[in-house]
Amino acid sequence: MPLTTTGAPSGNKTTAGHETTAAARRIAELGDRARVCGLYDALGAPLYHDLATYDDPETRALLTAVRTTPGPVLDLAAGSGRFTLPLLATGRQVTALDLSADMLALLRTALDRAPASMRERCTVVRGDMSRFALGQKFPHILLGTTSLSLLDEDGRTGLYRSVLAHLAEGGRFLLTVLERGDCDGPDETAVRVTGAGGTVYELYEHWPADADSRTVTLLPADPPSDDSPVTVCTDRVAVLDLPRLEQELTASGLTITSRRLLSPPGERHRVTLLTTEAAR
Repeated sequence: MPLTTTGAPSGNKTTAGHETTAAARRIAELGDRARVCGLYDALGAPLYHDLATYDDPETRALLTAVRTTPGPVLDLAAGSGRFTLPLLATGRQVTALDLSADMLALLRTALDRAPASMRERCTVVRGDMSRFALGQKFPHILLGTTSLSLLDEDGRTGLYRSVLAHLAEGGRFLLTVLERGDCDGPDETAVRVTGAGGTVYELYEHWPADADSRTVTLLPADPPSDDSPVTVCTDRVAVLDLPRLEQELTASGLTITSRRLLSPPGERHRVTLLTTEAAR
């Protein structure tokens, strides 16, 4: 479940010539009030979940692709349910797998509030997407934007192996990859975004062109003026470009059957949906 940003440049250079990001300066302003955490742990997960969107081009494209074939769906790195919940709403049987207990707790809470018919069709599994054994095959396996970048090369090899072991005959592995689409854009962007609960956040992304990683930082935009703690979520996420990913998929025994660009040309975030099948 990725966080992507758009916005104006916000970084600059110190007099010593070293780069200081706007996010780092904002955290420094908070001083001892800042409770720095990851995006997927106990402190960060609720903020991340608050910004989850269930009606975006990626979700719509995956739902459309899944409609072509009946049967259960395996949602890898399911998080708090950005794909799982819309899939359940269409009547599908979904297995939601994620390594973060905190994110899965949010998914279970959402399922508790959902109709019984949706809850009954969802199996929640805490597991590592780089090595899992579910004893079931699926006509559709999904992996959303940036989740693949959480794995190193060995982890991705394990993921492809596990996916192949769980694909039904003729089944499809659908995954999306995030790249920079504006090589001439700023290194850092900063925007204010409003979560589902009404909280306004500052969302920073530091992503120099051609960098092998990007850093996302999220915090409330208007913290109390007292000395109470302020949760600051920040994570550095590796960047995996499309040519390398396609090479890895092919080498693993998966055949790429289609590529679909989901974002307009020239946008900062270029999202591509890949459809793959087991090589015959």
